[in-house]
Amino acid sequence: MFSKSQAVALEGVTGDTLTQLCQSAFDVREQHWGRCVTYSRKVFVPLTNMCRDTCTYCTFVKHPDSPLSYIMSAEQVLEVVADGQQIGCKEVLFSLGEKPERRYPQVREQLAGMGYESMTDYLVDSCQMVIDQSELLPHVNAGTMSLDEIRRLKPVSASMGMMLETVSKRLLVKGNVHYACPDKVPVQRLRTLERAGQLDVPFTTGILIGIGETWTERVESLIAINEIHQQYGHIQEVIVQNFCAKADTPMANAAEPELDDMRRTLAVARLILDPSISLQAPPNLQRRYGAYLQAGINDFGGISPLTLDHINPERIWPQISQLASACEENGDYLQERLAVYPKYQRHAQRYLDEHISSRLGSIARADGLAAQQFL
Repeated sequence: MFSKSQAVALEGVTGDTLTQLCQSAFDVREQHWGRCVTYSRKVFVPLTNMCRDTCTYCTFVKHPDSPLSYIMSAEQVLEVVADGQQIGCKEVLFSLGEKPERRYPQVREQLAGMGYESMTDYLVDSCQMVIDQSELLPHVNAGTMSLDEIRRLKPVSASMGMMLETVSKRLLVKGNVHYACPDKVPVQRLRTLERAGQLDVPFTTGILIGIGETWTERVESLIAINEIHQQYGHIQEVIVQNFCAKADTPMANAAEPELDDMRRTLAVARLILDPSISLQAPPNLQRRYGAYLQAGINDFGGISPLTLDHINPERIWPQISQLASACEENGDYLQERLAVYPKYQRHAQRYLDEHISSRLGSIARADGLAAQQFL
């Protein structure tokens, strides 16, 4: 695996040097993961779009006074889940703004009217409802969490996730993207990764590139993720996500990462991270599937045939057949996976609640991938 100095020295490499770097990353991927590339067929449930953070690149979050703000009802959640189940989805990705009730009295009042004190309380019951009333597996992406919150969510979720984004403290300074965002303080996000490790939760994390971080800070973020994984062994996948500019945000005119920047970052990620960690890049944010594969990814992440990418709603999901064709052209083959990777299924007693592991028996093949494949 690459050292920090080796990775930092690769800043800005292009041409033949970049091609060679990508080949090295591809070789590591092939050695550990073979030619199988995966994706998860899921529905996205944005439980609330209110959040106490105000990142300057985000259009998902709405102020409680906005007529567009909401907390989804149980009936709305079940409708999405039922529709997803009918078309072969196997994962429910719960995404939500971070702890809006701690900042806004309107949210506290709305939750109280529903019988809850916090969004975590409601999320726990929502996950349990999915388990009780569907065949799908909940995956929770609730941002920073305390040890108690993770402990409460583990019995009702197959896996959890939270993007680290960056370890850069500079971006917390006024005028930068994470100013006045208490949940984007790097130490808080790293603590969430550690707490998930302490409780043996299969976890997804990643970095967001192009938001003002330096190349060195990008490398440091990947190293920080890897060091936590080396201690606990619970990071099942890392996402390298490129920033996408949004109209009507302070970053509307900011430059988006170019393809070579993504290739460079993906390759370095593959060479920094433990090879057992799956490497993913969202296929709807920059449609260069073959270049991503050649830079070392082995997974395309969650793709929904039903719901939007609520964080980047303007970026439509590709057809699964398009990804399958891109894999074939690269000498790979596409397979559908579940919300929890096979490695963690094999140690279900440690990583999964009994209700989750028992469900896997009917939807997983012997190798841990999805029994019913949609390609």
